[in-house]
Amino acid sequence: FFNFAFHLIPICSFYTMSDNSEESTPFLTALVAGGFAGTSVDVALFPIDTLKTRMQSPQGFMKAGGFAGIYNGIGAAAAGSAPGAALFFSTYETAKPMVLKWQKSVGLEDQPAISHMIAASMGEAMACLVRVPTEVVKAKMQTNAQASLGKTFSLVLNETHGSALSSVTGGLYRGYGITLMREIPFAMIQFPLYEKAKSWWSEKKGSPVNPIQAAMCGSVTGGIAAGLTTPLDVVKTRLMLGADKDGKQYSSAIDVVRRTLNQEGPMAFSSGIQPRVMWISIGGFVFFGAYEFGKKLAGPVLG
Repeated sequence: FFNFAFHLIPICSFYTMSDNSEESTPFLTALVAGGFAGTSVDVALFPIDTLKTRMQSPQGFMKAGGFAGIYNGIGAAAAGSAPGAALFFSTYETAKPMVLKWQKSVGLEDQPAISHMIAASMGEAMACLVRVPTEVVKAKMQTNAQASLGKTFSLVLNETHGSALSSVTGGLYRGYGITLMREIPFAMIQFPLYEKAKSWWSEKKGSPVNPIQAAMCGSVTGGIAAGLTTPLDVVKTRLMLGADKDGKQYSSAIDVVRRTLNQEGPMAFSSGIQPRVMWISIGGFVFFGAYEFGKKLAGPVLG
């Protein structure tokens, strides 16, 4: 993993735009390809995500379910993955040229990382509208082997967590803020690296990268971003689970950080880093490979 990171350092150091025209993907193509990519990765790698969630649970790995029922919650994940990923990529691909146009107007056209960071952040904000309710239900099912999808959804809907919206949405949006705090830094690390890695590889071979090569870029850059954002992922997971090992409810992300530090020490914030990096590295390969493949299939049909 760190060898991959080391080899990407030269890529980051000359991250300037050699060609001011950035190819954009049509909205409908991005929508369909993104939905295909999201479903592919979430369903294929769901068991690893379950193990990561249980390792991060305040109950401890075995009490949260251990290796049993590793497909608990796959229905919730499958239901949310396609619309979440479709929202992300359609927003990302639409926003990128708009941000680039703004950059040119203020003389920043030689800094493509800015457009990738801003567009990815906008994409994450939209995707989290679908992703957060899915994650809340999924995480509770992953740490409760007896829970069904319908029962878990009903329980979450009856929760309250201090938000004005909780009377309508219950606990479905518990952790929306911390999820954004995890996803936006993740996207701001991964997407500029991903776009530059593709550009660098294309320049070296003299032609655009194919879906397999794009998948490799996504795998490496995703693993780097996953490792760096694991502490935020731990806080997000615990806030969504709602309570500590004694059943005492968390009131906020700050409360999660404070109580985790007091009860378990700073190393608790690296819980699940191995499966998270493995899951997102493999997932990055599947996700970006499926996205680029989906673009190639959908592009001629949808325009």
